Amino acid sequence: MSTCSTVSRDLQEPLAGTAATARTWLLLEQPGPWGAKALTSSHLDPALGRALEKAAKGTGVRIALIRRPGRHADCGSPAERRVYVAHTVPGHCRLYTATITDPRRLLGLDFAALGRGDHRTVGTALGGRPHTGGPLALVCTNGKRDRCCALLGRPLAAELAASGLDGVWEVTHLGGHRFSPTMLVLPYGYAYGRVDAHAVGEILHGVREGRIVPDGCRGNSAWERPGQAAELAVRTMTGECAADTLSVVRTDGAAPRWKVTVAHADGRRWRVVVAQGASLPPRPESCGTSVLGSPARMEVLTVRELSMTAALAG
Repeated sequence: MSTCSTVSRDLQEPLAGTAATARTWLLLEQPGPWGAKALTSSHLDPALGRALEKAAKGTGVRIALIRRPGRHADCGSPAERRVYVAHTVPGHCRLYTATITDPRRLLGLDFAALGRGDHRTVGTALGGRPHTGGPLALVCTNGKRDRCCALLGRPLAAELAASGLDGVWEVTHLGGHRFSPTMLVLPYGYAYGRVDAHAVGEILHGVREGRIVPDGCRGNSAWERPGQAAELAVRTMTGECAADTLSVVRTDGAAPRWKVTVAHADGRRWRVVVAQGASLPPRPESCGTSVLGSPARMEVLTVRELSMTAALAG
């Protein structure tokens, strides 16, 4: 029986516009086993997990658990945990880190401020500081959500760690298991699908130089799906790879058709028409279900650079 990732690959389902949406990521180290809904089905206190979900709701903050690659024996709770907080809006990208002994301290964070990109609460609540190391590569490995994440994600994470690559973590969920192995790169917040170790090395090398690799990119988590597809389409048309130069400044319309305005830091703007289509033929969208579905796909219809007058008029 084919897996959902095999079917998606064989059908050449497009990756652009499929990244999980989050302006800010809050990552908590939690070793040991993870359930399908890891915040409430791991060694983390489920009452705390529910409280964190409630605190983050509607703020633009997405919470995920992380662990180091390798074997994950059922060894209880760690004495210390690493925490990362990343804001992914271009021009305002920030990555902070802290080490805590009690995960309940996360409830002292101002989640609304984090969603806006104000990281002062990381220092006051957690004693956090700006991350000074290299980029983070977060590989989805949660087989309880979908077996493809375990079958493809865990070997990739292990290979990356064994190669001596810094900043590699396993993460609970990035959405789109059918694109496994999936990966999120911080601080810039671009997600990737169907990645291999060679591609990861190239992507992280690019991040260190302040640029992104468009191949295999699913989009920037700071934008909704139409904006993700629009931004990548402008990058394809212009060859622009600098990570912090393009922003989605306006989205008009609603499903199944949008007009998205993408702006460059130098003042240029583009109007991108994006339509929502369906990936056919119908098939299970996850290995965990037998229900047939047609996953939504973002289809870029036109990309047009605006004149300076039109750009200034919005």
